[in-house]
Amino acid sequence: MINLSYWNPERILLVPFCGSGTIPIEVALIGLNAAPGLHREFAAESWPHLPQRFWSEARQEAADLICRDINLNIRGTDIDPKVMSIARYHAKLAGVNDYVSFQQMPVTDLRTKRKYGCLICNPPYGERLEDVKEVEQLYRQMGLIFKPLDTWSLYVLTSHRGFEKLFGRRADRRRKLYNGRIECQYYQFYGPRPPRRRP
Repeated sequence: MINLSYWNPERILLVPFCGSGTIPIEVALIGLNAAPGLHREFAAESWPHLPQRFWSEARQEAADLICRDINLNIRGTDIDPKVMSIARYHAKLAGVNDYVSFQQMPVTDLRTKRKYGCLICNPPYGERLEDVKEVEQLYRQMGLIFKPLDTWSLYVLTSHRGFEKLFGRRADRRRKLYNGRIECQYYQFYGPRPPRRRP
């Protein structure tokens, strides 16, 4: 989702419905140029014909490429205070807690005066029939809440086929993605390019 967006480290990123923090944390790791899987162990590390020093050298080489002197502005929000605590914990485990901030709040309170940002979200889908009306109302609210973000690029992943109608806007592009086994559409609403910075 991140690599299909216009986000770059110079742009603010808002992630409503961030849950346990997966998207903001992944974005921070990308912004820092941190190699995926840098801190995990691989089965091949125990192979007898592959010297351990190769793994150590590869890890050190990847660690040397991390750019820690970067200023990232990544914010995750969610209505659930418990998942915000979990998100902060996950960010600390991933080593990105200095680059990501989390705030407990409903999407209806989302406001910013910043321009030319990116917003990526994976809101509830309403997979259970009893939740559909609630989710459809949420999508209508999102359309109103996000409308003032007219310089922003917005990216929304959902399985709801009527999302654009409820949101009140046609996407500039749609991509079919899967969230586990759930077929979703990734709705991409492109904002204008930020003005070039003068040297």
